[in-house]
Amino acid sequence: MVIGILMMVYTGFNYFTTEKLVDIGPLEITRKKNNIVQWPPVVGAILLVGGIILLFMGKKGSRV
Repeated sequence: MVIGILMMVYTGFNYFTTEKLVDIGPLEITRKKNNIVQWPPVVGAILLVGGIILLFMGKKGSRV
């Protein structure tokens, strides 16, 4: 449930990687590239509902 809530609030994140463009002897040219990871908020809602269902199913099973 917590992951579902977090995925609905934060719909993605960015991270940077360094790419080597040119490497000629002592000369090296690099570039930082911004990579974006995104997911739709619906995925978080599905995880949240699934967590709630599992929570209630676990409570029913412990009574028997």
